[in-house]
Amino acid sequence: MDLPPISVLPLTVTDQMGRRVAVPFPPQRIVSLVPSQTELLFDLGLGDKVVGLTKFCIHPAEARKGATVIGGTKNFDFEKIAALKPDLIIGNKEENYQAGIEELATQYPVWLSDISTLPEALDMIRRVGFIVGAKDKAVALAAEIEACFSMLASPEATVPVAYFIWRKPYMVAATGTFINDLLHRAGFSNVFAGLTRYPEVSAEQVAAAGPQRIFLSSEPYPFGEKHIAEFQQLCPSARIEVVDGELFSWYGSRLRESAAYFTQLR
Repeated sequence: MDLPPISVLPLTVTDQMGRRVAVPFPPQRIVSLVPSQTELLFDLGLGDKVVGLTKFCIHPAEARKGATVIGGTKNFDFEKIAALKPDLIIGNKEENYQAGIEELATQYPVWLSDISTLPEALDMIRRVGFIVGAKDKAVALAAEIEACFSMLASPEATVPVAYFIWRKPYMVAATGTFINDLLHRAGFSNVFAGLTRYPEVSAEQVAAAGPQRIFLSSEPYPFGEKHIAEFQQLCPSARIEVVDGELFSWYGSRLRESAAYFTQLR
C-alpha cells in the first residue's frame, strides 16, 4: 500500500545574515555546505534528510555513505545540487563563497549562519533545530554546550598564545574569529588580537609578539609533530603544540567536547 505524502507547510524564517528565507516545513531534502553544520544535522536526528554535503563533511563517518558529495565549501557542483532537488540548503557566510551562495539562492531556500562567538553558535544550533523540525533536541544540545562552557574555571592570569592555521605563508586566527572567542573563553590571550580575522604574519612578527605558547591547528593546514621544530626556532622559549582544530573552529554539536579539551590544554 502506498503511503500518503508527508505534509510540507511553508515557513518563513530569518537567517543569521538577516535574510528572510521561505522554507518548506519540515524540509525533506537538505544540502549542507558546512562540515560542522552537517554533523549537527546528524546529531539532531536528521541524517536521513541530508541528501548532499561537501567533501570536507567527514563527521559522522557514515555521512557520505548516504549523501552525494557536491564539491567543496568554496566550489559547488551546481548540476549535482540540481539533481538532488533540495528543499533547504544550509551554508555559512565565511566558509562558503558569496557568488555560489547567490546563485543557489535564486533557485532554492538557502539559510546562512554567521558565527564569530559562542553565543552566535548556540543561536545557530537552536535556529537550525527549529527550521528542520528538531527544536527540542537543539534547545537541549545548546543548553548542554552552554553548561559545559560555564563550568570552565577562570584562570588567575591568561596565557599569551598564537594560533596558527596555515604555513607558507604563516597565517593566524586573530580578532573577529570564532577561534579567538574560544581562546579567550579557554583562558588564553591572543598575541595577535590587534589584527583582524586571518592575517598573514612574518617570522619577525611572531618573534616580536612573544607568545608563551603556540598552537598549530590540525586544520585547515594539516600541522603535525614534524612542524614543531620550525616554530621552536621562531620562538625558542615558547611551548609549541599541535591542537585539535575541530574543537576550536567547529561551531556545531562538536562543541560538547571543547570545554573539557580546553581544560586539559590549560
